[in-house]
Amino acid sequence: MTAARLCVHGDDRVFTLAIGQTILQAAMQQGLALDHACGGVCACSTCHVKITQGGDCFSAPSEDELDQLDEARGVGLDSRLGCQAKLLRAPSGGQVEISIPTWNVNAVREGAGH
Repeated sequence: MTAARLCVHGDDRVFTLAIGQTILQAAMQQGLALDHACGGVCACSTCHVKITQGGDCFSAPSEDELDQLDEARGVGLDSRLGCQAKLLRAPSGGQVEISIPTWNVNAVREGAGH
C-alpha cells in the first residue's frame, strides 16, 4: 500500500495521504482547508492538527516542530504540525484520522490567522 485513507473529524469527505507526504501537502492537493500562514516551513503553528488514529506511522517531531507546538493552543500528546507530520508507513487498517482544532477551523473560515 502506497497511501492511506485520511479521515478528518467533522468532514464527510475521505482524502488520501501518500507515504512520504505530509498532512499539509495532502490537504493542499485535495482542497482540505488547513491554514498554513508560514507557507508550511515550520515557522508558525497554524497547521496544528491532532492525529487521533495512526500517529505512530508518522515521522517523529523535530525540535523546531516541538518549539512551534509550544506556541499553539490546545496542544495534546497527539498534536502535530500538518507541515511536518510525514507519513512513513501505512497504518494497520489503512486509515489515518485527524482532527483540526476548532479554533483553527474558525480562523480559516473567518479569514483570520494570517
